[in-house]
Amino acid sequence: MLERLEIIYNHYKDIENELNSPEVLNDYTKMTKLSKEKSDLETTVEKYQEYKTITSEIEELKELINDPEMGEMASLELAEKQERLPILTHEIEVLLIPKDENDGKDIIMEIRGAAGGDEANIFAGDLYRMYTRYAEKQGWKIEVINEVPGASGGYAQVEFSIKGDNVYSKLKFESGSHRVQRVPTTESQGRIQTSTATVAVMPEAEDLDFELDMNEIRIDITRSSGCGGQGVNTTDSAVRLTHLPTGTIVYSQTERSQIKNKEIALKIMKTRLYDLKLREKEAAEGEERRNKIGTGDRAEKIRTYNYPQNRVTDHRIGFSVMNLDKVMDGDIDAIIEALITEDQRRKLENS
Repeated sequence: MLERLEIIYNHYKDIENELNSPEVLNDYTKMTKLSKEKSDLETTVEKYQEYKTITSEIEELKELINDPEMGEMASLELAEKQERLPILTHEIEVLLIPKDENDGKDIIMEIRGAAGGDEANIFAGDLYRMYTRYAEKQGWKIEVINEVPGASGGYAQVEFSIKGDNVYSKLKFESGSHRVQRVPTTESQGRIQTSTATVAVMPEAEDLDFELDMNEIRIDITRSSGCGGQGVNTTDSAVRLTHLPTGTIVYSQTERSQIKNKEIALKIMKTRLYDLKLREKEAAEGEERRNKIGTGDRAEKIRTYNYPQNRVTDHRIGFSVMNLDKVMDGDIDAIIEALITEDQRRKLENS
């Protein structure tokens, strides 16, 4: 561990020197990349410096214990330092876990009603509200990109971006099939129905991540449809993009401007293709994929929301909370923290 920390510390100092060089100061792209790398290493470097300070102080305090005048005070301080050391060591071990390169990214989230007809669409709407309430509590910015309302409420499909600090790191485990068990408002006999909605969480692709070849994109301009408001529906402003090699289709109609819709659609397309690239990479890294919490595939059942018992259960880690009403109002911190903690535990176990 100490060898790795020393390497990180030396690399951090090298980055500091590079950032002060004229060559980097005149290269915005390189300066941005190095600044981000430096920022990512700062906490680890600070913890390493604290570790070196504490271990040095422990040795000094051990020598003072037998001192007639300083012994009692040194003994108390030594106990404090020795209590802090294993906690600090664990914090450093967690920091040394290989980081997901996408953790700091914004995301595009897509929610679809799946099995269960109108009730599935209503549940998709409930999940949308849950995530938007959580995002608001985090101080993140939400923007709807595309929506297809359900006939009885909710959404057949809704896509939206979430921007803020480390959004992907918090929400990356939400991809998969979410199941609800409750009595639908349309059920006259009071019978519990099981419905599902799927969630896809994709790190928003940046220019450095993925370069889109426009020769592989077919662009179709159509008239907007659905609940876009009268102003939206009077012009041919909707844009549909098709990525010919993969057959990936993206549709954008939320804006009055065709140019703006095209810009949004291109951003979604880049993000979808980047996500596809990440999944292909994970599939090739078989062992790492097996150690992950879930595959992120739509078909994987990850969580059940049981209304009669006011319970939410995440099946991947066997974790339950008995406050479904608060969860649906965006209070999902406990579930997210449990998933992050288990992910860290598995990575430490396999490091």
